[in-house]
Amino acid sequence: MQRNRLLQMVEEAKTIAVLGHIRPDGDCIGSCLAVCNYLKEQYPEKNVQVYLEKPPVKFSYLDYFDQISQNPAEDVIYDLCICLDSADKERLGAFVRYLDTAAHSICLDHHITNRGYCEENVVLPDASSTCEVVYGFLEKDKISTAAAACIYTGIIHDTNVFKNSNTTAKTMEAAGDMMSRGIPFSRIIDESFYRKTYVQNQILGRALLESVTFREGKCIFSVVRRKDMEFYGVESSDLDGIVDQMRVTEGVEVAIFLHETENHVYKVSMRSNNYVDVSKVAAYFGGGGHVRAAGCTMSGSVHDVINNLSGHIDRQMKEYEA
Repeated sequence: MQRNRLLQMVEEAKTIAVLGHIRPDGDCIGSCLAVCNYLKEQYPEKNVQVYLEKPPVKFSYLDYFDQISQNPAEDVIYDLCICLDSADKERLGAFVRYLDTAAHSICLDHHITNRGYCEENVVLPDASSTCEVVYGFLEKDKISTAAAACIYTGIIHDTNVFKNSNTTAKTMEAAGDMMSRGIPFSRIIDESFYRKTYVQNQILGRALLESVTFREGKCIFSVVRRKDMEFYGVESSDLDGIVDQMRVTEGVEVAIFLHETENHVYKVSMRSNNYVDVSKVAAYFGGGGHVRAAGCTMSGSVHDVINNLSGHIDRQMKEYEA
């Protein structure tokens, strides 16, 4: 059984690196810290280190958040590398060196585009989040309140607080189990998901004000350029939630949000409501994600990017409407 093999790999390792994807979100941070908390509690003799790019401070309520390392060390080699919420090696960024040099590796993920790049891969596309995948492989009676808070955090962020179509009965059961362990679930939702700073609300308002609909109102897009981010003093993490707010515009099937990462290079986030598979669109342009939520990076003018994306979206819409 694969679960037994994973536990054996953990038990045999003395040093363990835990990695997540670049620009970590709630599910990435939650799954990494859930694994970290579990391993440190069950195997205090092991050296466990989480490596992530700078995580948003709103997740600082999670145990071991302050021990996340943002700086890779070239001379460290681990017995085991655990990769979470990352569909491919490239998404691990500068920390991929720990995967490349580790004696053994495990990947836990829920992205349908996962490439199976580790020695052992547990990829469950039907799961709401990587945190739900993690929950399924941990020994339930050994999940502490601290680890439960991490798992719950990842689930609410990848389901938009249980609103997305990836929410299932199993998702609710996992979340309910975490709630039963005494976590402050209402505060976690308010402080990590809904609460925004003043400038975050400003940039959200600007993105919505400048949004444009096309294909008879079934698609909507907006863009935030680097100069806008500099003007408001925001980082990419401050843009979380914009595309989801665009998605709930009446009559919209697909929402597209672009933010400029360098000159004429855009990070693309896409959301759909009912029938367009945005993961197929993202995959064509070298990205990935889920059926209803996906992304990629594209170069060119905003006009070029939207034209290229809309061609693929339009084909799916015509097939559905035929």
